[in-house]
Amino acid sequence: MAKAFQNAGASGTARRPVVVAISLCALITLWWACALGMADPTVLPSPVEVMKVTVAEASAGDLWHHMSATLLRVAAAFTCAMLFGTVIGIALGLMPRLNQWADPWVVVFLNLPALVVIVLAYLWLGLNEFAAILAVSVNKTAMVIVTIREGVLARDRAIAEMAQVFRMSLWKRLRHVIWPQLAPYVSASVRNGMAMIWKIVLVVEFLGRGNGVGFQIHLYFQLFETAHVMAYSLSFVAVMLLIEYLLVQTGETRARRWRGAEVK
Repeated sequence: MAKAFQNAGASGTARRPVVVAISLCALITLWWACALGMADPTVLPSPVEVMKVTVAEASAGDLWHHMSATLLRVAAAFTCAMLFGTVIGIALGLMPRLNQWADPWVVVFLNLPALVVIVLAYLWLGLNEFAAILAVSVNKTAMVIVTIREGVLARDRAIAEMAQVFRMSLWKRLRHVIWPQLAPYVSASVRNGMAMIWKIVLVVEFLGRGNGVGFQIHLYFQLFETAHVMAYSLSFVAVMLLIEYLLVQTGETRARRWRGAEVK
């Protein structure tokens, strides 16, 4: 029975890229049908028209220039949010008294609208890269804290007590006891972070940067160039899809392996 489930899982994994490709093709077909039905490329251009614009922008070098600027901001904000959020989340989960005092702060930052944080950062720090990355990081850090804190609170107490009995050092407990149990929560934070941060980065670029995908969307929005707006938006969506399927989901699968070994 177990072998049958393993074979089914393996075949499902092998079919997954095919399923993803067919699903995306169905989405593009639906888009194409809607564009044909509307028959107004200024409102909803067809996939072919958007592809032509994408190729033209890529050939001119503009697409790569602005996408690389956005990717650098996403990477910087994501790294800061995950680093500080993970450290603070573990600390709050391990120290109930500190968590009690810090929880109102976490709730406040969790509910601060992204637009307000971005505007205040620009007003206080100026229209610069530091303000842009800080604004995005602040919006995401609180979410990471909550997720990691819940992971620490949900950890297996018996394993923690065993580590205490064997007098494991704090570093060993973090590495061999706490971190393996936190891995699924970290991977969830990574997935949510990647999905949210790049959207906030686009707003940051829309409001106050001189390059990036958000800046280009703002420019072509003012010119009423729908095809250009969609070309830049979908190009970056394609990049994030590659990151999701090649990196995030692969890491998530590895993070869940210890649970499978535990069940066996």
